[in-house]
Amino acid sequence: MRRYLLQSVDEAKELELVLEENAPNPEPGPGEVRVKMRACSLNYRDLLMKTGQSASSAGGGVVPLSDGAGEIDAVGEGVTKWKAGDRVMGGFFRDWVDGPFDLGYHKAARGGSCDGMLADFVVGPADSFVATPDHLSDAEAACLPCAGLTAWQALMERGHLAAGQTVLALGTGGVSVFALQLATAAGARVVITSSSDEKLAHARKLGAWETINYRENEDWDSRVWKLTEKRGVDHVIEVGGPGTLGRSMNAVAAGGHIALIGVLTGFSPPDATLFPLLARNVDLHGIYVGSAAMFERMNAFLAEKEIRPVIDRTFSFEEAEAAYAHLQSGEHFGKVVVGW
Repeated sequence: MRRYLLQSVDEAKELELVLEENAPNPEPGPGEVRVKMRACSLNYRDLLMKTGQSASSAGGGVVPLSDGAGEIDAVGEGVTKWKAGDRVMGGFFRDWVDGPFDLGYHKAARGGSCDGMLADFVVGPADSFVATPDHLSDAEAACLPCAGLTAWQALMERGHLAAGQTVLALGTGGVSVFALQLATAAGARVVITSSSDEKLAHARKLGAWETINYRENEDWDSRVWKLTEKRGVDHVIEVGGPGTLGRSMNAVAAGGHIALIGVLTGFSPPDATLFPLLARNVDLHGIYVGSAAMFERMNAFLAEKEIRPVIDRTFSFEEAEAAYAHLQSGEHFGKVVVGW
């Protein structure tokens, strides 16, 4: 089979994406299944893996990409949950099936501390896969495991989003666009930001209540405050990290909720006082994807509301390097996919 590997080159920090043409087909052991992959998608985390900036990187020699969808090709001894031909998606954390998060799950984060999905065939525990909703293509399904589930946990599992509430989503990357779709379908009003008027126009077509160009409105938190009649938003999808957290705290309502998801502005401590969290009795949740059980609950909601992920562009398997470059460019709206 063919597979890609992230390989160390001359002790450099950045890893190289290497195509291996004739790797042996993996065989499922007891309790495992083999999946013939049909599509994968990329996340910002995959750029961090490639540049050696992610704490969950295995340091080279790993199959990249956490997100993928395909069909069961073979089942191991004792597997009754799946049969050949079933369409499935892999969970981001291979071993997080249900219950609270455990730090041990970091040892099996697909595409980082263990092999990911960018291969013709993938083997894993039967419980680490979930069924693909019937209304989705494999390319659409491949967009869900990281960005989709992160937005779901942030808004629904931890945020307990209710109809009529307001959500601020920063940027128009995968997580924020999913948050826009989920929140709108749940009856919430979404304010979304971008530096691109074209991307904001796309967001309005998806149901955004208000849009803010943060290049033209550097004090975007003040703009959010005015839009909400000086109340603030109930939920913030905070993907920037230290560079934007201060403004997010200014924009959140009393008793509101900030889901801290990304580190697009770096890893340093925030250049802002945390006092607004106390003064406004705000909940701050760190969100890192979710469990297989959460994944199944999200899929039921997607099927009920007939929500389809937004795909910016699809590259062929042989064009995987170009897919990384397109994500790195920041020109995308929604998800970047690699398809077979």
